[in-house]
Amino acid sequence: MSILVTGVAGFIGFHVANALLRQGAAVIGVDKLDHYYDVTLKEARLAALRTLGGLAFHRLDVAEPGALSELVRRYPEIDHVIHLAAAAGVRHSQDDPRSYVTANIMGHVEVLEACRRMPALKHLVFASTSSVYGEGAKLPFAVGDPVDTPCSMYGATKKADEEISHVYAHLYRLPTTALRFFTVYGPWGRPDMAYWVFTKAILEGKPIPLFNNGNMRRDFAYIDDIVSGVLACLAKPPAQDGAIAPLRIYNLGHNESVELERFVAVLERAIGARVPRQMLPMQSGDVIATYADVEPARRDFGFNPSISIEEGLPRFVAWYREYHKV
Repeated sequence: MSILVTGVAGFIGFHVANALLRQGAAVIGVDKLDHYYDVTLKEARLAALRTLGGLAFHRLDVAEPGALSELVRRYPEIDHVIHLAAAAGVRHSQDDPRSYVTANIMGHVEVLEACRRMPALKHLVFASTSSVYGEGAKLPFAVGDPVDTPCSMYGATKKADEEISHVYAHLYRLPTTALRFFTVYGPWGRPDMAYWVFTKAILEGKPIPLFNNGNMRRDFAYIDDIVSGVLACLAKPPAQDGAIAPLRIYNLGHNESVELERFVAVLERAIGARVPRQMLPMQSGDVIATYADVEPARRDFGFNPSISIEEGLPRFVAWYREYHKV
């Protein structure tokens, strides 16, 4: 297999590429190495991938018109694409909405334009998000639920990606799957995510900031479960029966909605310290609870998330201590 992975230096992209390389796949990885968070972490991920062999890395912004299409002409053997490059983060999307439209919508169109001209392409899998569901959605979130009222620019751009993908699947019969990721955590994660912020605060003996006075619940999915789901999905493209556009959408989460206080308590036990809570108001664009219905993914490609926060968070803490020499 020859697989294009966009966002290869990102959190999920790194882990997906790592798994593919260990399976013997040839990976063409692209990433623009932006400064949304510390670039040295992204460079460290790339350094770890290079030790495995089989990675052809290109520093490239997928939103640059024509850049990706020009690159992939050099790799006519590409038969699968995993598109994970995106501007991430709900709160930051309120501060800089234009960059999200550029990275997530224009970037996605550039990926689709490149894919529809790939002679060997069998399947495009791309990252959507639980943020498309917005506030007020019933729990658990199911892929058939209405997603017409996202609460953030981030969610809105990913909803647009899903709809644009339907157009390409319809017009060009491009086999495509959108994966709505829930809150993914684990080693090599993103410094802006709550589990990283909480871990740093606990180790430094500082108060933990809890929004909405801690009245929050999230479906936390460990990275290894998510990678298993991505690769299982990649191997099963939508059927080309001609009746409907070959586009599918799935949730990938843990299928559990965890109270924030339980999440923090597990982190504190893993670290061996307890710190005060700093109660803060609800953040604009956020939602109180997320919860993934993963039954369609379980049925169609055997997705079976099994790593609880009691197992996954200590793994993250151990990696964090090692990476930061704490």
